[in-house]
Amino acid sequence: MNLVVNGDAESGPGGTAEPVQDVTGWRIVQGGPALISYSHGGGYPTAADPGPADRGSRFFSGGNSPRTALLQDVALPERGATGRRAVDRGAVRYTLAGWLGGWAGQEDGVRLSVEFRDAKGVPVALSVLGPVTAAERLSRTALVARTASATVPPGARSARVLLVFTRSGGTSNDGYADGISLTLDAATATGRGPK
Repeated sequence: MNLVVNGDAESGPGGTAEPVQDVTGWRIVQGGPALISYSHGGGYPTAADPGPADRGSRFFSGGNSPRTALLQDVALPERGATGRRAVDRGAVRYTLAGWLGGWAGQEDGVRLSVEFRDAKGVPVALSVLGPVTAAERLSRTALVARTASATVPPGARSARVLLVFTRSGGTSNDGYADGISLTLDAATATGRGPK
């Protein structure tokens, strides 16, 4: 189960390239993001550009701000195969995943991170994905899959998911993201989650 709310940009206001004031499930901490439709045109990613095969109708962008940041604090499960006891035994693995990209040959990009925190809110581990460079996109408008998996650190009780869009040039912040997810799996005896 994806612990991230609205990781696909499908909920709430948006659909155009205009920045929004609220993003369902996320807190805007800097700038003004836009939730843009894949059918918008105007050089933005379309359903024909590289990206998620199962994409919905919209994706995140950095809007017009030089830097835009969205965050989401997620409580980890208290019980069950991925609950606190399993976490403290080192028996839970996480996977952070997202489709990250940008426009043509520009270096505007987005970074996705998860910071695990203990019961007092002290960071205990960090994992960062992106940004995807223009070279990695072959100078195409595209979103590229990025993932990271590891053991949830013992003592972790929450996770802070952060999307940071950075503009390198032009007037639009053309860092793009879609399909953001954080999932947990019970680790097997070999330390790997189920396949």
